[in-house]
Amino acid sequence: MITGGASGFGAGIAERFVAAGARVIIADIDTAGAAEQAGSLGSRASWCEMDVSSESSIAAAIRQLPDTIDILVNNAGIGHSPQPLEEVDEALFDRLFAVNMKSVFLTSRALLPMLEAHRGVILNIASTAGVSPRPGLTWYNASKGWMITATRSMAVELAPRGIRVNALNPVAGETPLLATFLGSDTPERRAQFLATIPLGRLSTPADIAAAACYLCSNEASMITGVCLEVDGGRCI
Repeated sequence: MITGGASGFGAGIAERFVAAGARVIIADIDTAGAAEQAGSLGSRASWCEMDVSSESSIAAAIRQLPDTIDILVNNAGIGHSPQPLEEVDEALFDRLFAVNMKSVFLTSRALLPMLEAHRGVILNIASTAGVSPRPGLTWYNASKGWMITATRSMAVELAPRGIRVNALNPVAGETPLLATFLGSDTPERRAQFLATIPLGRLSTPADIAAAACYLCSNEASMITGVCLEVDGGRCI
């Protein structure tokens, strides 16, 4: 199951997983987008409506799922435009907390019995913002730093139960959230940001999907608690 799988990195991960032979459930609050994405991937993909910030919505979605879930990808997340930390209002902060942090608590807790039964994998999509924070995005940065710490702690606690937990830290990519993080998607803003990435380009959903596919595969059976930068060298 991939939360926020209707677009961006989540859609790329869903596509790569299906190509690798997995059956994928796209869980998203955007039902039209989820249905379209699942339809484009064929019979190995399905979708369900899910608001990851709502325990009742997650419970309702899980009642529609098969009994077997081997992999949970906590990809759903939101950002905000760059602004001084004191200008972020409480409603936006609460939304960041609910979607970027509380969601991981809710989905992991709800799906833990299925994952434990099948010695499954949890993959959290964090961000380079949690490693190398940018000014103007303090509370977003903090939410991703939280996810990194949660990933490591979950890995330690769940290892005796046969569950691996890892995270990816993507640099900003070619997704619908890019304009939000840049303030506006202009050639000048892109050039400024690209200057901070040694490889000189943004990430793509395919980049993130390739790393996700490895960390969730049996080839990574000895890897847990890793928070892997997929960032073109930005965090060096």
